[in-house]
Amino acid sequence: MAYNILIVDDSQTMRAVLTKTICMAGVEIGTVFEAENGREALDVLEKEWVDLVFADINMPVMNGVEMVKAMQSLGYMESTPVVVISTEGSKTRLDALREMGVRGFLRKPVTPELFKSVVDGILLGNTEDIATGAAVAASIAAEGPAANTGDNRSAAGKAAGA
Repeated sequence: MAYNILIVDDSQTMRAVLTKTICMAGVEIGTVFEAENGREALDVLEKEWVDLVFADINMPVMNGVEMVKAMQSLGYMESTPVVVISTEGSKTRLDALREMGVRGFLRKPVTPELFKSVVDGILLGNTEDIATGAAVAASIAAEGPAANTGDNRSAAGKAAGA
């Protein structure tokens, strides 16, 4: 089954990188929609069927938190899972987003393997994959924003040289 994915990020370069990462991950894609901010994302969601949203947090016009709140009030969170992809690592913010129904958190940059793991976990119901994504999110929250080295391995994986 091909999935329709919406990428919400104010950086055109980051949207292109995420699109390429999706293709490299081997996820079967129908259409990749793009939006520069949460307001544009809501416009896409009103007009198109989207299976999964990947959104940045920090964007102009309408940021990722505001977008998730709007999706909640419009009933989109029930049928359209959201994964936050950001350099943001605030545990308080991640916990608040989780309480609003965000299904996953990935730290930029994202590897194709981690991307596929989270997509499979959310869209195919593979709980092992969801746990992997949750473990990464937990390690991001624990390490804090200063630890963003671009290396998405867990602390144990880094220590083991994996």
